[in-house]
Amino acid sequence: MNFDIGYMFSLIPEIMEYIPITLFMAILAMILTIIIGLLLTFMRSSKLKVLNYIATVYISFFRAIPMLVQLFLIYYGLPQLFPVFTKMDAVTAAVIGFGFKQAAFASEIFRAAFLSVDKGQMEACLAGGMTKVQAYQRVIIPQAFRNALPATGNTFISLIKETSLAFTLGVVELFAEAKMQASNTLRFFEAYLAVALVYWAIVVIYSFLQSKLERLLEKPYRT
Repeated sequence: MNFDIGYMFSLIPEIMEYIPITLFMAILAMILTIIIGLLLTFMRSSKLKVLNYIATVYISFFRAIPMLVQLFLIYYGLPQLFPVFTKMDAVTAAVIGFGFKQAAFASEIFRAAFLSVDKGQMEACLAGGMTKVQAYQRVIIPQAFRNALPATGNTFISLIKETSLAFTLGVVELFAEAKMQASNTLRFFEAYLAVALVYWAIVVIYSFLQSKLERLLEKPYRT
């Protein structure tokens, strides 16, 4: 069998040097995902039909179009229509593409999380003298956040993996480095297995941290 395990392990430190750019894109995209996702959630809950319609169209579009197509539309297509976007670098385009797409999925997660909170709690808060804003800040959002955390964590894991598509825009990240190493040595299996192990390690570490946070948030609800 033509498999060099030593070479594979020698590649891992070189590939790991690109973890910061991968996490940088994933974290920024996640922040964008949360902001747009919450905005879409409130738009879907709005009494104004036009806002509900805009949010519905947004969600339908970004859930249907493949990520690679969206990245190309943003990085290569937008400058054709709006010259100002010619100054946009590949990392920015990737973050926008990842964030905009995942926001469509996150909005449904957030909507379900808010619906899981008993409506009676809002009524109790208002009866107790709180404003709606105070009720959301102190009672509704903390409970919704707890309910949404597992699914939102899965969204972040998806973003970590989707950053591998940024190489199509010329961004050198984990997968791009593995691809270049594979092309130089023709050791494709070793290079791609090495990067797979690095992704696996990142996800395992993040999953461990998320489970710790979930247990922390569960403490007030334990009897």
